[in-house]
Amino acid sequence: MARPPLSDLPGIDVSAATESGSDEDTAEIPDERGFFAEQTAKTGNLKKRTPVSEVVETAEAHYHGHRDRLRARFRDGGDGALADYEILELLLFRLIPRRDTKPIAKALIARFGSLAGVLGASPALLQEVKGIGETVAHDLKLIATVAQRMLKSELRGKQVLASWSSVIDYCHSAMAYETTEQFRILFLDKRNALIADEVQGRGTVDHTPVYPREVVKRALELSATALILVHNHPSGDPTPSRADIDMTKLIIDTAKPLGITVHDHIIIGRDGHASLKGLRLI
Repeated sequence: MARPPLSDLPGIDVSAATESGSDEDTAEIPDERGFFAEQTAKTGNLKKRTPVSEVVETAEAHYHGHRDRLRARFRDGGDGALADYEILELLLFRLIPRRDTKPIAKALIARFGSLAGVLGASPALLQEVKGIGETVAHDLKLIATVAQRMLKSELRGKQVLASWSSVIDYCHSAMAYETTEQFRILFLDKRNALIADEVQGRGTVDHTPVYPREVVKRALELSATALILVHNHPSGDPTPSRADIDMTKLIIDTAKPLGITVHDHIIIGRDGHASLKGLRLI
């Protein structure tokens, strides 16, 4: 059965419907929330991103400028113008040439307590600090060795007993930050000048085996007529123990009949030193 045309149906105005449909087809859909306009505005306001290369160049320029300023302060004011971490930072400039060494220097001081503590630390411990590799750790130990040799050279050919502060400085530099006990002997001639400086034994964190006969035997081999005994306490406290005192007296009693004098036994700790003779314990 054929459908009647729309114009024949009652109540339908075809022209009105057509005009209405035409308007709806061409009308824009309203953006009620203004979403697209907002996004366009935001996109238009975004700043241009700085290339990574420019950021890197800016950072490098900053720390190179910092290095120049630090060098200038040292040149003009000497070591007194710089804190410990800044002195260390100056050292690290050459060891780590293309990196900001300030945070590394501060981390080292925080870990080991002082500049002396950093230079006295073992390479293995130094490498536990982020930014310190094997090469840098050994370079720092080389610097520490140079400092020790410099102090030791102050004792060569001099009457050691007349340069007591130099003896203490050298022993502290060489032993204060060792992590295990070390027994060292300074062998002297009849003028009390240094003949040899030798480590006779290494032990644990709180004990070093010492054999009086071996001490005296080595003194005779070197034609030494006097000794200064030195050992360290890794705990940092240089207070002598009962065992320290007894061992010292045994060496004195063994050496005396052979014409060898024990001038003193010095105990080195990070917090200072103790002299058994100064404490009247021998």
